[in-house]
Amino acid sequence: MNSMNNKVSVFRVEHFNAAHRLNNPAWDEATNQRVFGKCNNPNYHGHNYELIVKVSGVPDLTTGYVYDLKLLSDLIKEYVLEKFDHKNLNEDTVEFKNLNPSAENIAIVIYNILRDKIDNKFDLQIRLYETPRNFVEYPVN
Repeated sequence: MNSMNNKVSVFRVEHFNAAHRLNNPAWDEATNQRVFGKCNNPNYHGHNYELIVKVSGVPDLTTGYVYDLKLLSDLIKEYVLEKFDHKNLNEDTVEFKNLNPSAENIAIVIYNILRDKIDNKFDLQIRLYETPRNFVEYPVN
């Protein structure tokens, strides 16, 4: 019964609110404005991010779980939400001091944080909605 054919994905959805500014310090103001538009507002702007964390693996024979969703929720809250929720990503976090906090980069950072906490026998994927119509996934499968 327990084979790779029985791989299942489980998902945890969380939300966080954060401000950011997309800006490349190597560019002049006009170039930053042209490339990033409203996202280059010098006073920052915010998003209500929706984070979906996908963990895939074979269900455990004793619990029936791929991964304990309470544990996954706790990991996300402790290592992602506490770090980014209600923060200015550019100013309040070490992760984005020198990294443009685009949705793509935020997803990669979150993946790397959680990948370190979740056994490598599980596949991990991050989906991050910056708006209801704009989202990114990492890694690409």
